[in-house]
Amino acid sequence: MHPAEALLTPLGVLFRGRHADETLSISHRPELAASGRIAVTSPRFADGQEIPAVHCGRFIGDDLSPALAWGALPPATTDLLLVMEDLDSPGRTPRLHAVAAFAPVPPVLDDGDLNSGSSRARFLQGRRGPLAYAGPRPLPGHGPHHYRFHLYALDRHVEIDGLADVEQLTAHVDGHVLAAGVLTGTRES
Repeated sequence: MHPAEALLTPLGVLFRGRHADETLSISHRPELAASGRIAVTSPRFADGQEIPAVHCGRFIGDDLSPALAWGALPPATTDLLLVMEDLDSPGRTPRLHAVAAFAPVPPVLDDGDLNSGSSRARFLQGRRGPLAYAGPRPLPGHGPHHYRFHLYALDRHVEIDGLADVEQLTAHVDGHVLAAGVLTGTRES
């Protein structure tokens, strides 16, 4: 355990019973509702399994975004939108770890394709810059965290980097979501 993590453990224990409100997950926004389903997988971890350390944030790993793959998409798919969120963050809403748009071909993201500087993905701007991949780094002692990788097939190209926030993004894609899928990984410090 890194010395910084040892100092944060009492805080994690203090907030152990505090988690984001799951009903505030981006997946519950009506603008992102879709009748079609997408199978989302990763060669790095199975659904519901632990995300390997290399894909975790500071003091745990290298903050390298994991490879992802998806099954068949609706024929009219023009763009994909990926949102990664932490459902167990101690704040009121799930914490966003990445918001990116990219072309559906090839049907995979390689390790690192969601990291800042990647030529594959376009990122929503956040308060501190692009919402590129920020790997799991749960508060030590807080308990297990669940990280959802939401994937949405869109029938239009999204100029995501020109939008101000998630509210603008969801309004921009309203009526253009063809299918959705999710992959969940876990991590505990």
